Amino acid sequence: MAAAPAHIESWAGVSTPFVDAKGSCMKKMVLAGLMALISAASAQNVPTLTVITHDSFDLDKKLIAGFEAANHVRVRLIRGGDAGEMLNKLILSRANPIADVVYGLDNTLLPRAEAAGLLTPYTSPASRKVPAQDRLGPLLSTVDTGYVALNYDRAYFAKAGLKLPASLDELKTPAYARLTVVESPATSSPGAAFYLATVQELGQDGALVWWRSARQNGMKVTRGWSQAYNQDFSLYGGRYPIVLSYASSPAAEVFYSEGKLKDAPSGNLFLPGSSFLQLEGVGILKGSRQPALARRFVDFMLSGPVQADFPTRMWVYPSVTGVKLAEVWKFAQQPDVKLAPAALLSRAQALTDLWVTEVLRK
Repeated sequence: MAAAPAHIESWAGVSTPFVDAKGSCMKKMVLAGLMALISAASAQNVPTLTVITHDSFDLDKKLIAGFEAANHVRVRLIRGGDAGEMLNKLILSRANPIADVVYGLDNTLLPRAEAAGLLTPYTSPASRKVPAQDRLGPLLSTVDTGYVALNYDRAYFAKAGLKLPASLDELKTPAYARLTVVESPATSSPGAAFYLATVQELGQDGALVWWRSARQNGMKVTRGWSQAYNQDFSLYGGRYPIVLSYASSPAAEVFYSEGKLKDAPSGNLFLPGSSFLQLEGVGILKGSRQPALARRFVDFMLSGPVQADFPTRMWVYPSVTGVKLAEVWKFAQQPDVKLAPAALLSRAQALTDLWVTEVLRK
């Protein structure tokens, strides 16, 4: 609570003529009312910083409260859906931005955001601690890295006595496609990442043929990660024992079991051409009403406390060097993949449009 103005403090400290219990009670009521007015006036002077994120965003509320206190600001968080959906909303509202800051756009979506003129450049001083190869450039500061990968339900395959598929070609067959759920490249950043991985492996035409065949043979395509993993994955009562998620998901399963699990119930299925290195970032939206506070929030997202909090909440790797990971991360794996080339990423939107036409609508 902000301190009362000096003249009010002086007035409040004047001795009162009331000496009986009733008078004492009246004095307390007057003081309480006065302080309430002061508090309300103070709250009206606090600016609001609006931050839009994808639905998977999770950060310790105490950290956000600390940022608010340190910067005399109120942070308003907006859930924008999956990353692809969030980007669509930002493009549609760019004439009158609905937020000051965006978190959750990644290296697959950045070219589209740049083409739409959504972001204003800002390079955080903390970016110096991010390895050069992981920096997204002046429009987005890399907050975290992760590996999009196929996961499978160990118990399901053990009980069924079914061997795991060994290639994308095998995954698209009816025997495995009907067991697989993935996210849409048009609305989901993991879906877009997986699609680009197949394009890099099979070529544009080969990838489209693969997706059409897999869908025809029973592969399910959902709008976003939450539905695919938390509803359709057999580990949570769904009917699909293969799901598109992250290579860190097995570690998350052990962590959330709170000691009940000593080994991960899911495993990674690193088929050639199926995994993708994803870089997620935070940036300032063009037209932000709070540009100075927005820059401070970008710095905050790359700060030590936030970087240390992310791994066991978002299940991604911190972008800055020197952050120690919890022991449970031993259950996560890293596929042998490198960053997608700029030539592929620059075509991401055109490739997605082609996927909608040639796969989704057929």
